[in-house]
Amino acid sequence: MTFEPQKKSLSYPFLGALYQSLERYSLDVRSLALLRIGLALVLLSDLWTRFGDLTAHYTDAGVLPRSVLNDGLIRPGYWTIHTLSGAPIFQGMLFLSAAVFAVAMLFGYHSRLAVIASWALLISMQNRNPLLIFAADDVLRAIMFWAMFLPLGAAYSVDRAMNTASRPVPLRILSGATLALMAQQCFIYIFSAAFKTTSTTWWPDGSAVYYALSYDQYVTALGHFLLNLGPLLTIFTFVTLVLEWVGPLLIWSPWRNDACRLTAVALFISLHAGFGLTLNLGIFPALSIVTWLAFIPTSAWEFLSQKVYGSQPQGFARTGLKIFYDADCGFCKKVVYLIRMLLVLPHTPLATAQSIPEIHQAMERQNSWVIVDWQGQHHYKFEGIAYVVSLSPVFWGFAPLLRWKPLMSVGTRFYEWIATHRKIAGRFTKPFKFKPLTVKNPGWLSALALLLLALAFMWNVRNVVSIPAFADSPQPAVQLVRRVVTSRTAQRLDWVGRVTRLDQSWSIFAPGPPTDDGWHVITGTSLTGDEINVLKPQQSIRFEKPSLGDRAQFYKNMQWRTFYINLNRHVGQKVLPSYGNYMCQQSDRRGYPLKDIKVYFMDERTAAPGKPQPIEKKLIWEQSCQRS
Repeated sequence: MTFEPQKKSLSYPFLGALYQSLERYSLDVRSLALLRIGLALVLLSDLWTRFGDLTAHYTDAGVLPRSVLNDGLIRPGYWTIHTLSGAPIFQGMLFLSAAVFAVAMLFGYHSRLAVIASWALLISMQNRNPLLIFAADDVLRAIMFWAMFLPLGAAYSVDRAMNTASRPVPLRILSGATLALMAQQCFIYIFSAAFKTTSTTWWPDGSAVYYALSYDQYVTALGHFLLNLGPLLTIFTFVTLVLEWVGPLLIWSPWRNDACRLTAVALFISLHAGFGLTLNLGIFPALSIVTWLAFIPTSAWEFLSQKVYGSQPQGFARTGLKIFYDADCGFCKKVVYLIRMLLVLPHTPLATAQSIPEIHQAMERQNSWVIVDWQGQHHYKFEGIAYVVSLSPVFWGFAPLLRWKPLMSVGTRFYEWIATHRKIAGRFTKPFKFKPLTVKNPGWLSALALLLLALAFMWNVRNVVSIPAFADSPQPAVQLVRRVVTSRTAQRLDWVGRVTRLDQSWSIFAPGPPTDDGWHVITGTSLTGDEINVLKPQQSIRFEKPSLGDRAQFYKNMQWRTFYINLNRHVGQKVLPSYGNYMCQQSDRRGYPLKDIKVYFMDERTAAPGKPQPIEKKLIWEQSCQRS
């Protein structure tokens, strides 16, 4: 539920006291809006990247046909509608549907429905090909789950723009879901730190950052350069470990909570920006930064509001801005409310032109909306749009482009056409309905969120106490916890985690960074008997270590990088035949049919600093290319 302290304290003194103690842990709706926008952009970016490999990764003509997936690769309880068909057109329709819901989520149109649909399609897509799953997918899945319980459309959204409720939307929300989101953020880092503490590379050796930056599958040019820093890498290791242990707890601080939250947000944004600059981790750095935006406190927003609407000239201009529209035009009303939302000008008053005779006359004379600036001057038509955009605290940079004469001329003609064809234009705004916005969650939904949070905590604890360092511990408390979380009663609840995909284990670079580095070389025999480089037929076969640039061309995105890493591991053994078939088919399509292919892995084990890196050539798969 969303607590209201005054009423609750009068009717239920206990709940009022509880609220007073928990109120500091509420989340600002503007921060939740940032979370929604950021998650939507991450979803769209992820979909765009995956769409480029739609056939390869999600169809029966790719590396993982449905028959192989269903042969023990998908865990019991995991579900996916992506297996209803193996055709590219079907997968394309699902991707398009996911993109549509992500766009709806971006703009906050039917926000909760958009989030639920996006979550469901995300789970389905991830379950379709488990060999592509990386830490970022786990984070996105978990945060999207809790997002379904949150009022993400309470600010900066179409839902908020169309709100007709008489009661003001609360600035801060405290519910079971907000507490669950805060706890989930702690789970991601603290349980990861618990895994890492069991490895000597993190503690006490402090060599984990060295090993992470030595892993050529991920490292960037900057990360490779930082290997020269020597002892500083040890400091980076310890700082990272301490930050993961302690940093998330700052958002729960009972003392100066706002300052502690801002500190945590700044620290983790810096941490993940560093990850993004030094390691190729796909959407992981951006996604992790987005998740921390949800915890920006109200005081930060109020400070920013003072800057935006303060005493400087732009502040006066924003404060004095008024927008008038035709009361007889439903299309016009919707548009001005949407523009105010899109341009992030929530305090701008909107009124009907008919309410002021002078404004009404100007509207009829110009056949235009009327923008009144802080000096009382009027702006009309497309020039009015450019003026309002110039005052947007986010999109003001587009104003010079809109005022460019050729664009201004085209824009003005377009505006005039719209003004004389309102009925046609109104069809495009018909889906937008004015209606009350409900922010509060019912009590049962908060209770459900807290119950699911307890299960997620149990699954995380089970993962930690199952690793040898804890499983073999003689400590009675550890043994008791292990017996509880691995009991039959606890395991009977595992189906909940599998169905919701709330099952989770935070082991990125844990217990230690991977050391099974290397690169793949794929060769084939052409129909004429020549040995060729399958991926680059124009180039000769080379087994030498590739440069970071060549490696980036081979492992062109995080999904392929993760797939090839898994190809070398136990799960990859089940996929190698279908991968071989895919490579044979690709060679046929590219005009150089093959008799057979061979997949080599040049196994380069990362050695300790100063020691040579051993490299072993391994033939991990070979097969004939069958043709019907």
